[in-house]
Amino acid sequence: MANPYLPKWEYIPDGEPRVFGDRVYIYGSHDIAGSNKFCDHVLKCWSAPVDDPGNWTCHGDIFRVGKTRDHESDTDWTGDNSSLFAPDVVEKDGKYYLYAYIEQKKGCVAVSDRPEGPFKLLSQYKYSIPEEVCADGQFIDPGVFVDDDGRVYIYCGYLKSFLAELNPDNMYEVLDGTLVENFIPCEERPEDGFDSHDKLFFEAASMRKVGDTYYMIYSPNSCPKLAYATSDSPVGPFKFRGFIVDSGIDYSGGNDHGSIMNVNGQWYIFYHRMTNGTIMSRRGCVEKIEILPDGTIPMVETTSLGFQDSLNPYEITDADIACVLTGGAFISERNVFERFIRNITEETVIGYKYFDFGEDFGSKTMEFAAKVRGLGCDCTMNIYIDGTDRADRLKGSDKVGKKIGSVKIGHDDSVVQTVIEAVTGRHSVFFTIETEYEGWMGDYFKGRGLFELESFVFMK
Repeated sequence: MANPYLPKWEYIPDGEPRVFGDRVYIYGSHDIAGSNKFCDHVLKCWSAPVDDPGNWTCHGDIFRVGKTRDHESDTDWTGDNSSLFAPDVVEKDGKYYLYAYIEQKKGCVAVSDRPEGPFKLLSQYKYSIPEEVCADGQFIDPGVFVDDDGRVYIYCGYLKSFLAELNPDNMYEVLDGTLVENFIPCEERPEDGFDSHDKLFFEAASMRKVGDTYYMIYSPNSCPKLAYATSDSPVGPFKFRGFIVDSGIDYSGGNDHGSIMNVNGQWYIFYHRMTNGTIMSRRGCVEKIEILPDGTIPMVETTSLGFQDSLNPYEITDADIACVLTGGAFISERNVFERFIRNITEETVIGYKYFDFGEDFGSKTMEFAAKVRGLGCDCTMNIYIDGTDRADRLKGSDKVGKKIGSVKIGHDDSVVQTVIEAVTGRHSVFFTIETEYEGWMGDYFKGRGLFELESFVFMK
């Protein structure tokens, strides 16, 4: 399944991927399409077989801090307007423990006999650490780690980080004397090697262990990147190693949140992208990564691939899997069945990575068709592979692509179709837009939404 990897109507940001048995599970926040606030008051769980990670099953609501149409709240101190953020789930001695961050309320731990829940309240966090450290018991963005020796650690924080050890006998009590503050700096400390402002801690702590190395994945300083630091101990000190993914390259959005996971022998980074013109309407994405022998993780680009190796250009591609979206254009949901790209202007670049067009089929041309919704303007959509007509259209790119054709778009809803140059092999695809209006007419249409793009397909 392409990015986003869950069904298009599902909004699960802040994803914590976990493998239990022969399935990969995703736990995260739950956004609402087009909402004006982060998250609602339920947590959902999805899972897929590790050998078929595009085949997802929804397990429904697994925990709630407010009444729903089918259930009472699982907590009695929250109220129906509370919001659940960024949870984590770990296994210990055959039980599965969910760590809930409840906005502006004391957080809690819930337990289940199954990784998909449902989870039942076990306890609020029990602790003696200062309230100002743990945000009055919220334990913001809890990332929990069970080490090989059975010791359990919790990593939290917003604007500043802290970690502590949990009592493995009950999984909710913070052990006295185990608090470590600022395990990732929140202020610039050049003497520690943190000489760049965007390396500093913002939120979204998540611990993983690879071999004998402890990897701390986190969101740095309110930017759309995921960073990582490593240590030979679960309590640090941690050394900044680099960035894994940047979901803001040629794509609008706020900070990111996610983690790494090995699924059937392949490492992935799970992250999210913004939609519906708001940072509060996020969908989960995933990219393959590599962990090198020296422990480093080369930064990967964001793509449309998800768990796939390539997209099929001869199947209909939904426009909303774009991984490049510039010039103020954004993905919007019309209803649970329909999504499209809107606010497409002459400044817009729309991009998809990567299609496999296959081998030479003996022809110099092929066809291209797109389903669009016209907005009362005439324009042309240009079709490129491997880049655009100018390198400065895309951040950090010095590659000028090859134009393989263009298609005219009119005033109304229609399917537009054209003949283009035949393509073979694996390529990214980009669309750019232009109008023929000049003078004051050109100024009139500058910055104006010209049409909406719903889907497209290539045809031999």
